[in-house]
Amino acid sequence: MATVPNHQTSNLGVIIAQHRDEILTAWLRDMIGTTRRSDLMKESELQTQCNQFLALLAQATTQSMDVQSTPFESLRDMLTEISRSRTLQGFSARECATFIFSIKRPLFSAIHESLGKDSTAMADEMWKTSELIDGLGLFTTEAYLKTREHTIKRQQEEMLELSTPVVKLWEGILALPLIGTLDSARTQVVMESLLEAIVQTNSRVAIIDITGVPTVDTVVAQHLLKTVTAARLMGADCIISGVRPQIAQTIVHLGINLLDVTTKATLADAFILSLQKTGFKFSRVQKKESRQGTSEE
Repeated sequence: MATVPNHQTSNLGVIIAQHRDEILTAWLRDMIGTTRRSDLMKESELQTQCNQFLALLAQATTQSMDVQSTPFESLRDMLTEISRSRTLQGFSARECATFIFSIKRPLFSAIHESLGKDSTAMADEMWKTSELIDGLGLFTTEAYLKTREHTIKRQQEEMLELSTPVVKLWEGILALPLIGTLDSARTQVVMESLLEAIVQTNSRVAIIDITGVPTVDTVVAQHLLKTVTAARLMGADCIISGVRPQIAQTIVHLGINLLDVTTKATLADAFILSLQKTGFKFSRVQKKESRQGTSEE
């Protein structure tokens, strides 16, 4: 007997309605040790999700067996929200998928009890149900991964913002200490942070310190030059500090032209030069030692 295509209806909705309590009890029992994480989720919350899932599944399967069809829209929305919440709670992708796959055996038991006298009908119903649950499990996994990717991307953006602090060293002098490798995305954040700080503080000098940058290649040098050029367009002179001997040799070897950029070996040297550029002059105060004189008679 040919298998009924997924877009057709089945008896699954009726079977779920008839054996709802047995399916729910067996489902919760089978989830022990897999997705039944009492450390991450309350028992009442898990039972609520299971009850809602069974209700929506029974409703959808009376009209279709296609996971992507309109009758499954509410169930897809629910699974998307479950995947999102469980991602934030700390569940793994396997645990999220097992939440769906673990219902197979309870459903098969209910199908066997309802259609056991008709082996052909029972086998056909089990096959369609297996394909359906597989589709729902894959959908849940994809929703989990999308949420995970979105979370990782947001965290990376926040880390980029935190890793590019602009510090006001003196009146009219800013410092931007860089740590780690510069890529196009981070350069854009660096440039935006620096330009915004220049405008807010009306600074005349900006120090870009690369002491924490492990290597400088052609790409990194180009990113630095873009940042320097952008700062100059805003009316601020740029000084690159933290140029170690290894980096200097690499720049020369690669033939990178930094002749138009002022560079210093240390941040302290760059700060002294910045003070000179902004018209500040300091002198060391020498303390005079008091000497106790002796009186001559």
